[in-house]
Amino acid sequence: MPANVPTGGSGLGEVLFEIKVFGASARVSALHVSSNTEVTVICPANLHKTSMQQAALRKLRFMLEKKP
Repeated sequence: MPANVPTGGSGLGEVLFEIKVFGASARVSALHVSSNTEVTVICPANLHKTSMQQAALRKLRFMLEKKP
C-alpha cells in the first residue's frame, strides 16, 4: 500500500512509497509525485521500514539529480 512519508526537509515534495515482501526480500518503490519519477530498490525483508524507505529515497534523489 502506498504511503506518503515526510522526506526529511529535503525539498523533494510529496514522495509515495510502496513496499512488497517476497520471502526474504522486499521490493521498495518510491514515486516523486511532481516529476512522476519512480525508482525501485531491493532490500532484505527484515530491515526496518524506515531504513527501506531511506534507501529508496537516496536512489530517488540520485535519479532526480541526474535528470536534465
